Amino acid sequence: MKAAHGGMNVSILGKEFMVACPENEREGLTAAARFLDEKMREIQDSGKVLGTERCAIMAALNIASELLELRAGGAPLAPEMNDKLKRLQDKIDAVLQDDVMNDS
Repeated sequence: MKAAHGGMNVSILGKEFMVACPENEREGLTAAARFLDEKMREIQDSGKVLGTERCAIMAALNIASELLELRAGGAPLAPEMNDKLKRLQDKIDAVLQDDVMNDS
């Protein structure tokens, strides 16, 4: 994952996506992109879901479910962690939206 002009490229399922990201959040974005890539590959390898868009939706639902389980488990996430997760989710949504628009 390469940095470029105020943003960085992340690779998900072999596709490169440019994502705007402040320097101090790049490590977190890199980890999030790797995590998402792993989840999407698991879903893709199961053979039950066809298409990148459906795979992304299933991965997002699984990740959201895991997050909700963690929240329900007692300790709420720190506000700064919620903010980081929200920013990362917004970035992922923007990249996926761009991908959908480019595939159309």
